[in-house]
Amino acid sequence: MRFEVLVLGNSSATPIYERHPTAQVLNFNEQLFLIDCGEGTQMQMHRYGIKSNKISRIFISHLHGDHYLGLVGLLSSMNLTGRKSELHLHGPAPLLDILQLQFKHSDTTLRYNLVFHATNPEVEEVIMKSHMLTVRSFPLLHRVPTTGFRFDEGTRAASLIPEKIVGKNIPTVFFQQLKKGVDCTDLDGTVYRAAELTKPAPASRSYAYCSDTRAFAGYMEAIEGVNLLYHETTFDHSLLERAVETFHSTSLEAAQVAVQAGVKRLLMGHYSARYKDLTPLLEEAKEVFDESILSFEGNWYKV
Repeated sequence: MRFEVLVLGNSSATPIYERHPTAQVLNFNEQLFLIDCGEGTQMQMHRYGIKSNKISRIFISHLHGDHYLGLVGLLSSMNLTGRKSELHLHGPAPLLDILQLQFKHSDTTLRYNLVFHATNPEVEEVIMKSHMLTVRSFPLLHRVPTTGFRFDEGTRAASLIPEKIVGKNIPTVFFQQLKKGVDCTDLDGTVYRAAELTKPAPASRSYAYCSDTRAFAGYMEAIEGVNLLYHETTFDHSLLERAVETFHSTSLEAAQVAVQAGVKRLLMGHYSARYKDLTPLLEEAKEVFDESILSFEGNWYKV
């Protein structure tokens, strides 16, 4: 089952050095979710082969322009290209007012159903739940109300052991039950035991997204143990004072968060325009957490 994130934009407020404002596409078993939507997002989607009408949900972390100014254009383009399917949008409550104002003064009426869900920047909460995926929002610490997002895969099924299946004439209708750990009995009374015919289910995976935030204790539990943590690394630690002033994090702090939260890998991003060469950010993070990697636009990262 596919669980990967495509980085569309990894710059901070200023687009520079072929880096764009923040946006990501999460592919969960061919369900596509857009996380943040900075200026130019729809062009980046086109560049990397993402069809906008296949996006089923959009998650906006906060209302600084580099995280949402591409949204009106994207929603309008979806309308122009004939989108009919429902689209769910999760974001700060004032975002709905912004969209309604834009659509009012551009005389735009969407021909698809846009379902808005206001996020709560004060508490952690489940904002979407299906059989195989749970999405939570949680508070971050920034200059405006901001939430992070965590995506948790549900319990995965075991897999059949081919060499133990061949020649047994097991009814194929039993396969899904066996994968779920259920023993099956056929009409002749033959018992097929799941424990003997299947491999243990792979561990469920999780992805956490922390956009603009100071590193602080309040979100540690929300991101604990994830397979992949995206965390902003706007500055190197020599600019800690600037990071505190602007409510951002340094690469050293992000690495410390990764260690404290027990995550498996750290994906870095939201780079300040002052860094053409990102090597110092990576080296600083890897001194603390060796499983730190730079995000690059156009790359898919497995969860």
